[in-house]
Amino acid sequence: MTKELRPFGKRDLFGYAMGDFGCNMCFALITNYMMLFYTQYIGVKMTDWAWIIIVSKVWDAINDPIIGGMVDNTKVGKSGKFMPWITMGSVLLIICTTLTFLPIVNMGYTFKVIFCLVAYMVWSVAYTMANVPYGALHACITDDPDKRTSLSTFRSIGAGIAQGPLMLLPLIVYDDNDNLIGGKFVWIALICSVIGFFGFLLTRLLVTERIHIETPKRKFNYLYTIKGFFKNRPLLAATIVTFVQIICFMSMTSTNTIIFQSYFHNTNILAFVNIVSYLPLLLMMPLVGKITRKIGKKKFIVITSAISLVAGVIVRLLPLSPDSPSSVPIWIIGLMFLYTSNAVFNIVVWAIVVDCIDYQYEKTGSRDEGSLYALYSFFRKLAQGVGASIAALALSACGYVESLGAAQTAQTAENIKNMYLYFMIGGVAITVVVMQVMYNIAHKKSEE
Repeated sequence: MTKELRPFGKRDLFGYAMGDFGCNMCFALITNYMMLFYTQYIGVKMTDWAWIIIVSKVWDAINDPIIGGMVDNTKVGKSGKFMPWITMGSVLLIICTTLTFLPIVNMGYTFKVIFCLVAYMVWSVAYTMANVPYGALHACITDDPDKRTSLSTFRSIGAGIAQGPLMLLPLIVYDDNDNLIGGKFVWIALICSVIGFFGFLLTRLLVTERIHIETPKRKFNYLYTIKGFFKNRPLLAATIVTFVQIICFMSMTSTNTIIFQSYFHNTNILAFVNIVSYLPLLLMMPLVGKITRKIGKKKFIVITSAISLVAGVIVRLLPLSPDSPSSVPIWIIGLMFLYTSNAVFNIVVWAIVVDCIDYQYEKTGSRDEGSLYALYSFFRKLAQGVGASIAALALSACGYVESLGAAQTAQTAENIKNMYLYFMIGGVAITVVVMQVMYNIAHKKSEE
């Protein structure tokens, strides 16, 4: 049932973008600096950090469907299904993000390890409490497929804006000897989380929940929700592709740095390479709405991923050499085309998840936005953990020796370069096949 409310407009787009801005003001800080803070400043050993992050990630993934079920089945307040949860989560994020970066450097080692583990696990609950209802909110803002694609695009824009101030942190968190000034982080965490809170506040003030969903009268059953998830064919397709894309692109980011260290022996150009890898995302954002209206989300992903696949194969077949002046430009151009698949999928995927929630409603009469989004998020987080492990194992299989740094053997450097390409080529190939064969939501009813 659709409420007669203010028409969908730019206010909703900006407000929804500010929600992911709020999420990423905290998420990006944790992702980029928590490990450095605890290992370089607090003094936690890297071996202990390894098991801490594994345990924490498993818990982080598990609490998604738990909180998703709570969101779907517990009405909190009178301001909509999702907004009260987002507000609670954003307030908790201020507290938990700040506590995570407490300067406990003078405490005993066992206390440090336990504190690190507990701090991240509690933080993940606060983040999930804000992020899961924020993601599920997408389905209740509008039922227009094109407008949902716009929301997905603006979500990516909000996340990108949050990266801006965090990119400047290296200017203030390192001393003259390039050592981390850990004592600053508790204040940085407080400032970032407060700024993020105002982003969430703008979401609450500007976004309208138009699609009213009643809290289900049936008793909530996690097995019922999981069963529905695995019967949702297009959502399974999107989840498989997401899993693969995270492993083959996100988890392999540091591998490209190693390639420029040990194969090209040119780290000075890495900043430029990172910018170039984001170009497909920036170039595609203004075009996504027009293209998906014309050919649909599925075809857009399949075509761009096929282009990425061809580009990856060409780069692999070319006789690259670290001594050839043309090798670096060819590599950079090849990466730009390879990352086109990842850029397009990341922009469109949130709208696809919403389409899959609608698909669930059509097939079963039950939407379960929070639970379905949470299960999808569960597999995203699981992929992050699995990807990190696979990347480390793959590097070891290539002969990589951590203590040698840039001084890897020529054969090892060659192996790493080829492994990196094979992972990305495999990722885009799986994306093409799964989206083409398994994803079955048609662009137009006439295509069904």
